[in-house]
Amino acid sequence: MNLKAWLREIRANFLLLSMVLVPLGTSIAAYEGFFNLLHFVLALAGLVVLHTSVNVLNEYYDYRSGLDFNTIATPFSGGSKVLVMGLLNPKSVYRLGVFCLAIGTVIGAYFLIVTGWLLLPIVVLGFIAVYFYTTKLAKMMLGELFAGLGLGALPILGAYLVQTGFYSTAAIATSIVPGILTFNLLLLNEFPDVDADRKAGRKNIVIALGRKKAAKVYSALAVLAFIWLALSMIMGYMPVTCMLAFLALPFVAKAVKITLRSYDEVDKLMPALASNVMVALITPALLTLGFVLAII
Repeated sequence: MNLKAWLREIRANFLLLSMVLVPLGTSIAAYEGFFNLLHFVLALAGLVVLHTSVNVLNEYYDYRSGLDFNTIATPFSGGSKVLVMGLLNPKSVYRLGVFCLAIGTVIGAYFLIVTGWLLLPIVVLGFIAVYFYTTKLAKMMLGELFAGLGLGALPILGAYLVQTGFYSTAAIATSIVPGILTFNLLLLNEFPDVDADRKAGRKNIVIALGRKKAAKVYSALAVLAFIWLALSMIMGYMPVTCMLAFLALPFVAKAVKITLRSYDEVDKLMPALASNVMVALITPALLTLGFVLAII
């Protein structure tokens, strides 16, 4: 088995996002006095396998549609090119995606049994986001929204819910920040692929508005996420220790500055894409640390 090819195929480095979201939801619950180690481990495993599934199925369907033959591979967009280069069997890749989805669904079913119906909307939306992202959602101007939900807000709410059995204002308020940042993560990653995406029948914000206007939308949302963060602390939804998340602002500033200036120059956008990834990863991690310090 070609381990290196499989790691490229599942986009292992991108799985870090899942690994910072579940701890955030769990830390909010712990801050409120709830913690179940088994539920934390299962929630983390569930999100990682579902994230793997969406990465693999996205790659498989982009290969089948011919999209990955037309994109330019970058560290952040364009696909892994594993299938294009013939390094793995497409059928094996598809089977892995379905297997990971099945494992995630089983974990979700377990939590439905022990937690109750409040988890059902998250499970249903998560399934839709994973299986139908490439074939349906990315062609209906819903890709960015479901990315923000499926790998942003919903995992935090789900991780919180399986600890507590209910939702809280703190959990909802906090989940909005990574939700916006993951929405933006996909939005900026769409800039290099706009021509190939259009030919493949995809519809997204960059195609609909053009890169210049989409750059303004991206920048406004990046600022909005941290305005919301500040307001949430002022309103008491988060402890003041969550101010640590503002340490991500230099990366935000860099990404916004480059995007507004070089939105139409793919090569010059690469540092913005890198900073954007850092914002999406560092912010939830710092928020988690903020809640943990508040507990201490």
